[in-house]
Amino acid sequence: MPPQSTTSQALPAILFAGLACGTLDITAAFLVYGNMFHIGPSRILHNVASGLLGRDAYTGGLATAAVGLLCHYVIAFGAATAFFFLSRAFPLLVNQAVLWGALYGTAVYFFMNRIVVPLSNVAKTPFSFKMMVIGVIIHILCVGLPIALVTRRFSTS
Repeated sequence: MPPQSTTSQALPAILFAGLACGTLDITAAFLVYGNMFHIGPSRILHNVASGLLGRDAYTGGLATAAVGLLCHYVIAFGAATAFFFLSRAFPLLVNQAVLWGALYGTAVYFFMNRIVVPLSNVAKTPFSFKMMVIGVIIHILCVGLPIALVTRRFSTS
């Protein structure tokens, strides 16, 4: 793909992929944690914000919930950006978008949970195999696949 074509497709691909990923992922978190643990959306967003703010995030009300939502979307756009540019170097990522989207979602899950979260200020929780499986499934369906499929859509335009 010529550089001009890559540049013209980058912004809409990353924008739509990041929005789809961020919206689907946070909705899944609201549904899963809301139903399994009776945790409301505000508390979930405070937990995300605690990565930056530590325990103070839980007492910040709507302002820190907004910080959590902003952090969540920054991560989603980062994941979309990384996949978009990787797909330019490795076209098979969009040629086989379902396979590579599923693998990318799994990779994002483990990157977040084994590298990003431990380096953040989020309170440490005990390992749960059940929650890991749920998290991987959510990341496949709500992170990797939307990013890969949206990127493929903008790669064939």
